[in-house]
Amino acid sequence: MGLIAFMLDPHRLTRQEEFARVMRQGRVQSNYLLLLRAAPNQLETSRFGYAIGKQVGTAVVRNLVRRRLREVARHMPVKSGWDMVISARKASATASFDALKASFEGLTRRAGLLITAELKAGGTAPDKASP
Repeated sequence: MGLIAFMLDPHRLTRQEEFARVMRQGRVQSNYLLLLRAAPNQLETSRFGYAIGKQVGTAVVRNLVRRRLREVARHMPVKSGWDMVISARKASATASFDALKASFEGLTRRAGLLITAELKAGGTAPDKASP
């Protein structure tokens, strides 16, 4: 991924105003590893932002957690049209990739943002993600 592609990634929240809107208006789901805030956007894609505070650990640990969460989000089939901010809790510093993945999947499922197998196949599941 080149520098220009990194800067223009349409699936990332980057501006402080975008984070603030999600923090203010977003619905919250949490577990012992992560906290997910999700707010609808007017776009055809979903965007992710990551908030990894100093309580998680040193810069090296925070960056490791951030990279793992980005990879999890990249492969997670979520509904379009949502902005999500994922905040890591202290326990995420020692969590494995699989634990973070399971945690993130559970939160997106509870929020009604996960695209399930029946939705992919064209089934009719209720849209819990609608405000």
